[in-house]
Amino acid sequence: MPASPRCCDKRLWTRIDLSRRKSITPSMLSGIIRRQPASLDLSWTNISKKQLMWLINRLQGLRELVLTGCSWCSVSALSTASFPSLRLLDLRWIEDVKDSHLRELLLPPTDTKPGQTESRGRLQNVSELRLSGLDITDSSLRLVVRHTPQLTKLDLSHCNHVGDQSVNLLTAANSPLRDSLAEINLSGCNRLTDQCLPLFRRCPRLSHIDLRSCRHITPEGCARFCEDSGPPVPPPTGPPFRCPEEKLLIKDS
Repeated sequence: MPASPRCCDKRLWTRIDLSRRKSITPSMLSGIIRRQPASLDLSWTNISKKQLMWLINRLQGLRELVLTGCSWCSVSALSTASFPSLRLLDLRWIEDVKDSHLRELLLPPTDTKPGQTESRGRLQNVSELRLSGLDITDSSLRLVVRHTPQLTKLDLSHCNHVGDQSVNLLTAANSPLRDSLAEINLSGCNRLTDQCLPLFRRCPRLSHIDLRSCRHITPEGCARFCEDSGPPVPPPTGPPFRCPEEKLLIKDS
């Protein structure tokens, strides 16, 4: 029996979720390509580097890619392509990721010519980047600042090397993220202290700061941050922050 026209309608397949599948088969890969989804979730699968490379070179319209819990051996396939349409990349809890691996992903392709768009990096148009649980340092964050200038949401939760200096780097005067960041998740980053809190005022668009489970961030420090009525760093930061949950800072729009 021929397939129903509705089953082939791409509008019904804007999101494909294959998370936690024990194996990714050739028929699954072919089905993904036929449907050309805008969002693809391959988290906690054993997809191979060869399979992922085959996919990403055929999904140029992909806007969201979730690879949580996959192996870096597989995820390294991302270093072989550019992603002009990609807006969300989820790399949370990928095993054995080091600064050198992210450098490989974030730096521009080595074979691009001066003046080409790709010279700004493969992830230049990504607006949400999730790096929770990765063993990365400020060296990688410098590359994030430089090569993902469109970020509005950044997840660094449970990254053990993230500390006060990391926040200073992300919000520095020469960081494009200073003006673009709207949400940052730093929960479980135990190197952070209350000293980082004033640095967030540098970011005028920032409205969501998650510091829950940060051992050295105190409720008193968060309260002072919310109550601070001193002159904001130009441009004005807008409405004050509030703390609906301990160490969760929210600014109403």
